[in-house]
Amino acid sequence: MPRPLGELEDAVMSRVWKWNRPVTVREVLEDLQKERSIAYTTVMTVLDNLHQKGWVRREAEGRAYRYEAVSTRAAYAAALMNDAWSQSDNPAAALVAFFGMMSEEQRQSLTDAVRIVQGPETQEPTEPSESAEPAERAEPGEEPGGNPASTRDHGGR
Repeated sequence: MPRPLGELEDAVMSRVWKWNRPVTVREVLEDLQKERSIAYTTVMTVLDNLHQKGWVRREAEGRAYRYEAVSTRAAYAAALMNDAWSQSDNPAAALVAFFGMMSEEQRQSLTDAVRIVQGPETQEPTEPSESAEPAERAEPGEEPGGNPASTRDHGGR
């Protein structure tokens, strides 16, 4: 589990994640200077520390480096949530309390995420319409229950 990023580390990583491309110290510095007074060497040290911690990879470009995120902000947030939840002595109660803090928009995002993780195979069955095809219908020359990827396109699956 990653430890939470410090305030300056988060400010730097926010830019790396937002830009989603290899960045230079100079680019990060110039963007940070819109909000605060900060030295080039400070940003360089933060990016070097993030590299040593495994948050960014870097490639030499002349006498400087270009830094790129190793994972996404979403993966970082998920790891932090998982760590906090796993430290609870009552995970179910922790989830109930967490859900209670959510806005309606966040709850809808959660519902959407659960639907994505479960996939269509685990969704509640619906009544087939008159024109619906049977789910296990095989293509000519194939056995029923065969690999869906080897049959016709099933709506992007």
